[in-house]
Amino acid sequence: MSTINRQIRLAARPVGEPRPTDWEHVEEPAGQPGDGEFLVQVLCLSIDPAMRGWMNAGRSYIRPVEIGEVMRAGAVGRVIASRHSGFAVGDHVSGSFGVQEYCVSDGRDVTRVDPAAAPLPTYLGTLGMSGLTAYFGLIEVGRPEPGQTVVVSGAAGAVGSVVGQIAKILGCRVIGIAGGEAKCRMVVDEFGFDAAIDYQSEDVRKALREHAPDGVDVYFDNVGGDVLDAVLLRLARGARVVVCGAISQYNSTKPQGPANYLSLLVNRASMTGIVVFDYAERYAEGIAQMATWRAEGRLKSLEDVVSGPVAAFPETLMRLFRGDNHGKLVLKIAD
Repeated sequence: MSTINRQIRLAARPVGEPRPTDWEHVEEPAGQPGDGEFLVQVLCLSIDPAMRGWMNAGRSYIRPVEIGEVMRAGAVGRVIASRHSGFAVGDHVSGSFGVQEYCVSDGRDVTRVDPAAAPLPTYLGTLGMSGLTAYFGLIEVGRPEPGQTVVVSGAAGAVGSVVGQIAKILGCRVIGIAGGEAKCRMVVDEFGFDAAIDYQSEDVRKALREHAPDGVDVYFDNVGGDVLDAVLLRLARGARVVVCGAISQYNSTKPQGPANYLSLLVNRASMTGIVVFDYAERYAEGIAQMATWRAEGRLKSLEDVVSGPVAAFPETLMRLFRGDNHGKLVLKIAD
């Protein structure tokens, strides 16, 4: 009997927040690998804010997911059949396998991972694209120097939590911005930030004056909107603003751009985007360094793992936009 492959496909382009009708639940036989291919059973799916952007039509840093196409997603899985010389049955692998239970791959952009060295969800977080985004975004775009002040929004999330820890490793003073007392406490107590600002209950501009009296040298932005505007007013001369994401704007039908952008002129500052794919040739370098820091106990990883079937994907995705996740959000669909 054929193995059934359950999938989530994009049925419509969302207007505002994704709705259940924007998704199509499909069942079809799992494919069989041909020459030079292998079949992966997907075990864990990466749930990322960027997914919302991939659902929109229009030009971006990556092509949009097309209507009727399996939703794009990074994942880790296990090879269960192989006609590929480089991948054997039983290998654990990471790649863009999509929101489905099984995927046939030719091995391009797929890497083997070792579940004995780290839990599989970690290869979607700190030792995966989230960690690499933090690593290259901070080091190559933010260019922090010891003693400088680094501010990170979305500080309790998959990228922000790693950014702050790396900044501390590099000798910086680090201030995190997060939503809620519990997340702010975690940012300081678990991840070692010097201070945290709760944007839900505090005046961010006032708190920044207190925690960054000499200004912000590097701002790593994951949220956009009002928080970005508040930080722009506290930039130090020559500051670098790293634009990684804008989760506060993704579901808005009228996205809010920065009102205080002239601070870049006044302070001779820069604002630069980070797309991790630009550093693909250096992924091994980033993973090796973060794995070393993790082994030394200097870099902690936190995965928020939700167990459920592929059908749980739409609701799990919405946890990101409600701010319900702590650390890297992962949907575990099989053991």
